[in-house]
Amino acid sequence: MALASTEKVVLGCIAFGIFWVLAVFPSVPFMPVGRTAGSLLGAMLMVLFRVMSPEDAYKAIDLPILGLLFGTMVVSIFLERADMFKYLGSALAWRSRGSKDLLFRVCLVSAVASALFTNDTCCVVLTEFILKLARQNNLPPQPFLLALASSSNIGSAATPIGNPQNLVIAVQSGITFGQFLVGVFPAMIVGVITNTCILLCYFWKYLSVPEKDQERGGGSGGGGGGAAGPEVVADDEVTSHRFTPARMSHASSVNGGGDDCVSEPMRRSDSLNRADTLSGMRSRSYNSEGDIQVAIRSMRASSMSQEMVEVSTVCGDGGGGGGVGVGVGPRKITRTTSHQRSVIIEDAPEGDAARDGGEKGKDGEEVKEKRWKVLVWKSAVYLTTLGMLVALLMGLNMSWSAITAALVLLALDFTDAQACLEKVSYSLLIFFCGMFITVAGFNRTGIPNTLWEMVEPHSRIDSAKGTALLAVVILVLSNVASNVPTVLLLGTRVAVSAAAISPASEKKAWLILAWVSTVAGNLTLLGSAANLIVCEQARRAQFFGYNLTFWSHLRFGVPSTIIVTTIGLLIVASY
Repeated sequence: MALASTEKVVLGCIAFGIFWVLAVFPSVPFMPVGRTAGSLLGAMLMVLFRVMSPEDAYKAIDLPILGLLFGTMVVSIFLERADMFKYLGSALAWRSRGSKDLLFRVCLVSAVASALFTNDTCCVVLTEFILKLARQNNLPPQPFLLALASSSNIGSAATPIGNPQNLVIAVQSGITFGQFLVGVFPAMIVGVITNTCILLCYFWKYLSVPEKDQERGGGSGGGGGGAAGPEVVADDEVTSHRFTPARMSHASSVNGGGDDCVSEPMRRSDSLNRADTLSGMRSRSYNSEGDIQVAIRSMRASSMSQEMVEVSTVCGDGGGGGGVGVGVGPRKITRTTSHQRSVIIEDAPEGDAARDGGEKGKDGEEVKEKRWKVLVWKSAVYLTTLGMLVALLMGLNMSWSAITAALVLLALDFTDAQACLEKVSYSLLIFFCGMFITVAGFNRTGIPNTLWEMVEPHSRIDSAKGTALLAVVILVLSNVASNVPTVLLLGTRVAVSAAAISPASEKKAWLILAWVSTVAGNLTLLGSAANLIVCEQARRAQFFGYNLTFWSHLRFGVPSTIIVTTIGLLIVASY
């Protein structure tokens, strides 16, 4: 394809340049509108500058990719509600044998989770938990945050649903889920192990903390142990941590909402009824279920915080209990159904004791029924997700398989779907629409094709030198123009060049593009959205924030990316 007219080339470059600046630096001072608005602005300029017609702009939007993105987002939301990511977090802390074992678990869990639920989602839901876990064990957060970001990028390369660029490659190439998995999965496993070894070598001194120091730092007591390292959190803070993804914000777990939240304080209040110290509590009002749980913890610690459950105590004659000071009679627990729920704990008359026992039995039956329903619902979510993965492995249409799984989960929820659909990242879908149009317009200028014709004779994958040059081009472009635009710009050109060698080489070229463009995200902090998510989530974490700087990431990212890319490239190229 020859270059277009000078006017189209100049105007097309201006539109693409604006899109690139806002996509890579979404908060530039002169126009801090963000990535989504930047992609729409680039698309609009392509049409206004007449680089492409409105009809061509609509045709440039790839609906199968958008459908696959939408479906996987909805499935991820339901998995988060079903506590899938909470279980993954628990696997990190279960019987950990030290800092190095914990680092290995972070790498392994984040890689596997990213391959199945996308790297962005994995980083969103696990960053704060891993940060708290490191603080709890009095360990430096940096190696664990780098392990999460880098392993998530490497792990996401193994499947077509692991990251957005793989979605584009799978749809454009027609490679099935199974073929993609077989071609890249071995490289992913070796890459994760290699990346873990690099992390261990790089941070060996920082992770080799004497056991007695870790125990002293990990205790919740006072002493002087806390001064030796970073602030440590209590065990129950980590184990009860509930994930709240930014992309799926306020997604509440089934276990964390509804009547279960009330039943827990009710059970705890029964034990508090026998505590004489409750008689001295002042009246307070609590209006949210989450605050109720915090209040109960505060009661157990004998220090009342400023929460919101109304606790009223009326002194009785004690029923012959020979108590300490003031006797405390049976408590009556009532639950109101006002706009904001509240729990009222008050002394019940002696005549109501038998009736309270009957109500308690009914409440116990309701709790059992609720738990049974939750178990059935969770099983349905996991089975539906498993069915989607089986359909993808069987080679069925990936976009419709994901959409079907999403609709099945919405139907099984038996509630209005609006609350769930509001958690879908529509801004990302809109960003893709604008990016498709902008890249298609830039291709019409003829500049990408002209540059590729200069490089193509030297970057064919039938030789080691050509494969290496192609990998370098992909690596550089992925960090300059971002990985998804790089795939859109190079994908068909690389495939056509490889198809001239053999049909098998075409598939290999697509897999090389998927592997290198994904691992390239580990080079710099700006190379991948997953890196930025980890950085921002860690920086904004309440009480335990940590600032992962650009240079601290670069010092690890450069050697890791070069080594992992090279080793994986040898495996993928031999497929």
